[in-house]
Amino acid sequence: MLPGVKISVIGCGYLGAVHAACMADFGHDVVGVDIDEAKVAKLAAGVPSFHEPGLEPLLRQGVADGSLRFTTDKTALAGARVHFIAVGTPQRGGSYAADMSYVWSAVEDIIANATPSSDGPIVVVGKSTVPVGTAQGVADRLAEAGVDAVVVWNPEFLREGYAVQDTQRPDRVVYGLPDDRDRGEIGRAVVDEVYAPIIAAGIPRLLVNYPTAELVKVAANSFLATKISFINSMAELCDASGADVSRLAEAIGHDDRIGSKFLQAGIGFGGGCLPKDIRAFMARAGELGVDQSLTFLREVDSINMRRRDHAVDLASEMAGGRLVGVKVAVLGLTFKPDSDDVRDSPALDIAGRLWGRGANVVATDPAGTEAVRLARPDLHIVDSVQEALSGADLVMLLTAWQDYVHLDPAHAKTLVATPRIIDGRNVLDPHAWTDAGWDYRGMGRRSSSIW
Repeated sequence: MLPGVKISVIGCGYLGAVHAACMADFGHDVVGVDIDEAKVAKLAAGVPSFHEPGLEPLLRQGVADGSLRFTTDKTALAGARVHFIAVGTPQRGGSYAADMSYVWSAVEDIIANATPSSDGPIVVVGKSTVPVGTAQGVADRLAEAGVDAVVVWNPEFLREGYAVQDTQRPDRVVYGLPDDRDRGEIGRAVVDEVYAPIIAAGIPRLLVNYPTAELVKVAANSFLATKISFINSMAELCDASGADVSRLAEAIGHDDRIGSKFLQAGIGFGGGCLPKDIRAFMARAGELGVDQSLTFLREVDSINMRRRDHAVDLASEMAGGRLVGVKVAVLGLTFKPDSDDVRDSPALDIAGRLWGRGANVVATDPAGTEAVRLARPDLHIVDSVQEALSGADLVMLLTAWQDYVHLDPAHAKTLVATPRIIDGRNVLDPHAWTDAGWDYRGMGRRSSSIW
């Protein structure tokens, strides 16, 4: 491998911290820059500020060998050949559109602090998920400020819980390059050097223009969200007809035109990406005058939110028609397992709705309890499954942590007051729970519908 490239990563949240650690592991000289002093202090000590399997060893190694450092000092951008923009693009308040202020702030920081490279133009690589048209805007702003830079848009495809793997061994890499072929070739060559282990592994690399690269991430997320909402709409039909949505999904998933991935019915999707990305996609389509092309995403979003209502209604039904005073044990609060992320978490939202309906909610999660205690101090959060189950009138499994999937139904029955369970992720064995004496309900499946 060639000598390491000097790299800056602007924004050291989930995306940026993982990217910085992985680039240092590739042999580069990396500095991460962020305005959050507490976050930077933890990262500088080799400690991630969030739960992500496999990240801490990379951070500790990079910090220890000097290839990775973190700072709030923006002058640290000086001397870097490549600047990665990895800041957040949250949903703008009162709108579906993305808040782009952090992206533009990062661009201004590059203008104010980056220094010319003797090897040619600096390369600014966009990782953030942005509305189509942003990359060209970034290139125009840098040129206007007199910065000799090539912009490459390189969308990320991280799955929380697998982020290190997805960064170092992705299933594809996409480079959005400028129309100027000579400048684009410079950008391609530099990013290839940064990603040398990925390129050497023969991982597919797609060279496209800016708009295509910007659309890849939101198009992929929109397709996945559509697939999830499709199977959840089928779950509604299964509940009404007595069919079993899990067996339905299995049957249609054998069609290789459809596939089985993302056909797991449940309480819907959440997190920091899918919900806000499809909303921002709709907003940008409206700005471009083609809003009708994405109107189907409104129904995708609506179906997804309706799953939360359905889970609460099902809880009320199983509890005899009202939730006031009913002790509900909620297992799982993060939006998915192997993460401590509770942003737009269906599980946390449902727990809050149950509390709002008068239920005595006792909730637990292997990684998310600290974040929930800060976000929802009104909820009763405990540290163990045993505490949550003790004396419960109803159990709701809302995040598919393996600890919950492999619970022993016979033992769990000895802890609760009434053996009733809602499998919000359709991950339990209905026969095992029913045979152990539980009243089991899944999302679009009942024990009576299971062969």
